Amino acid sequence: MYKYYGLAAFVIILDQWTKWLIVKNMEFGERIAVWDPWFGILSHRNRGAAWGMLEGQMWLFSIVTIGVIIAIIYFYHKEAKGKPLFQVGLMLLLGGAIGNFIDRIFRGEVVDFADVLIPIINYDFPIFNIADAALTIAVVVLMIGLIAEDKKEKKQVKQ
Repeated sequence: MYKYYGLAAFVIILDQWTKWLIVKNMEFGERIAVWDPWFGILSHRNRGAAWGMLEGQMWLFSIVTIGVIIAIIYFYHKEAKGKPLFQVGLMLLLGGAIGNFIDRIFRGEVVDFADVLIPIINYDFPIFNIADAALTIAVVVLMIGLIAEDKKEKKQVKQ
C-alpha cells in the first residue's frame, strides 16, 4: 500500500528539480525553442491557481491545498486498497498538489515553463509545469479507474 508514495515523491522531486533549473538558468520571459512553434521552454510565473485564476489569494490556496492533501491521503488509505489505478491516480494528485504548494510557500508563486501550441486548432495552451501535468494525468487515471470499477460492479451484479 505504501509503495505508491514513491510515485508522489518522484513527481515532487522531478517537479522541483525542473523548476529549479528554470529559475537558475533562465531569465523571466526567456523562451527556448524545442520544437518550434509547437513546444518550447518558457520561464513564467503564476501567482494564482490554474491558468492564473484567483491571483494573489495565497491564504486560500494554502487552506485548500492542505485540505486536499489530507483528503487524498485519507482516500488512499480508506478507499483505494487493492485498486492500483486509484492508488496511482491519488499519488499523482498528491505529488502535483505538493509540488505546486512548495512553490507557493517558498517562492510566493508557481514556476511554469512548458509552452505548448496545439497546431490543429491553433491554440496556445496555458503554460504549465510537471506538477500541473501530474494533476491532469491523475484526473484521467482516476476517471479510467471509476469507469473500470463501475463496469466491474455491473458485471458482479449480473452474476
